Amino acid sequence: MGGGHMERLGHLHPVDQVLSPARLLTLGLQHVLVMYAGAVAVPLIIGGALHLPKDQVAYLISCDLLCCGIASCIQSIGLGPFGIRLPVIMAVSFAAVGPLVSMARNPELGATAIFGSTIAAGILSILFAPVAGRLLRFFPPIVAGIVITAIGLAVVQVGINWAAGGIGNPEYGNPAFLGTSLAVLVFILLITRYVRGFIANISVLLGIVFGFLLALLMGRVSFQGLADAAWLDIVVPFRFGLPTFDPLSVLTLTIVQIVIFIESTGMFLALGDMVEKPVSERDVVRGLRADGLATLIGGLLNSFPHSSFSQNVGLVGVTGVRSRWVTAMGGVILIVFGLVPKMSIVVASVPQFVLGGAGVVMFGMVLATGIRILAKVDYVNNPYNAYIVAVSVVLS
Repeated sequence: MGGGHMERLGHLHPVDQVLSPARLLTLGLQHVLVMYAGAVAVPLIIGGALHLPKDQVAYLISCDLLCCGIASCIQSIGLGPFGIRLPVIMAVSFAAVGPLVSMARNPELGATAIFGSTIAAGILSILFAPVAGRLLRFFPPIVAGIVITAIGLAVVQVGINWAAGGIGNPEYGNPAFLGTSLAVLVFILLITRYVRGFIANISVLLGIVFGFLLALLMGRVSFQGLADAAWLDIVVPFRFGLPTFDPLSVLTLTIVQIVIFIESTGMFLALGDMVEKPVSERDVVRGLRADGLATLIGGLLNSFPHSSFSQNVGLVGVTGVRSRWVTAMGGVILIVFGLVPKMSIVVASVPQFVLGGAGVVMFGMVLATGIRILAKVDYVNNPYNAYIVAVSVVLS
């Protein structure tokens, strides 16, 4: 019986392997740390646009983290026809920020229209997912490579902005910020180059801890709000009132969901390439359905449209850890953070410039994946492919 069990484990794809609880917890926390700053940015922006008091903005963040956790678990573990069952971390999409801010500033719309439009867009995108999935046939290697490369080029600047202290920081570009980010980057690269095994798998987490200690010594870490934060905060649906459904707002967020679908398809293909598990049309449809379901859940629980986070896709490439149960554990940690504000504030105390060094590596890995796919394109027998790549990448 034991031999048969070992044989089954031997044929288990690394994506489906369940690691020990200690490793799952450590690797899951690593995923949470690299996405946390981006995850809480959107509720901070929307809360400010709605002119909410500090305690309600904090509540928006709790709702956001809870929804991120639920969505990540659905996408990683799967729930019937929902979830791509790959190592994916979900969070609020920045593609929706512009329309959401416009709604927030419109006195005739406000929070109830934001959440109503999010609910409607989630439902419509779930229904549209099978149609969007069929478009995978139009994603040959050249198209997939261009899309992933374009995403990589777009997000690399995010890592650079983090390294400089974050956009809006009055000390943006401070040499101390850039120096710390560089130290974190070098620390991560040294571990990945000279260390093997589990320590190499958590190189990004160790780099962030190293950078956090440097920032602490520099007096650049703030635990403001920790004493006032509650130990437990229960998320209640429709906390800001019953949702309203403005047709133009619903249409706008539905278009945003289509944009998210395109980005997600590129991310799914990149992830499939990284973990060496080909992504089929059925897989894409399940993943896009989960995107729609996450957006629907977000609207119900006072949050916003969700998508897969590129830095976590890059983290898979950096660490080589392919188990989807790691990101599922990351989802569980996010759920806990959403219910326990004190813990989320401790994580939020990590300065953005500390994350910058890790961000450059992770976002760069997304770009490298796109380039690797483009390298497989036939340029000899079809020289026009070179023109397609050149024009598309430059325009992106």
